[in-house]
Amino acid sequence: MTPLQGVTAEQIQSALTLALQPLSIDVTDDSHLHAGHEGAKSGRHFSVHLRAQCFNGLSHVQRHRLVYDALRDLIPQGIHALAIKAEPV
Repeated sequence: MTPLQGVTAEQIQSALTLALQPLSIDVTDDSHLHAGHEGAKSGRHFSVHLRAQCFNGLSHVQRHRLVYDALRDLIPQGIHALAIKAEPV
C-alpha cells in the first residue's frame, strides 16, 4: 500500500478558513512525532487549534463535526489523525 501523504497543513488551513472563517487558526503537521506508527502509512497526523464565532453555542461534538465537515474532501487524500481544539469566541 502506497502512503497517502498529499495533504499539507496549508491545505487544511485554507479549507477551514474558507468554511469556518475563524478569528484565529493554527494547523501543525505532527507526522514526524508518529514515524514508524502503522497508521502513518495511510496519511499524516495534524493538530488544529481554531477559534470561530460559528462555534458559539455549540457543544464540543458539534464543533468537531463542523471541522470534519469542512475537511471532508481532504481526509481521504491522506489525513490519518486529527487533533482538534475548536473554541467559541
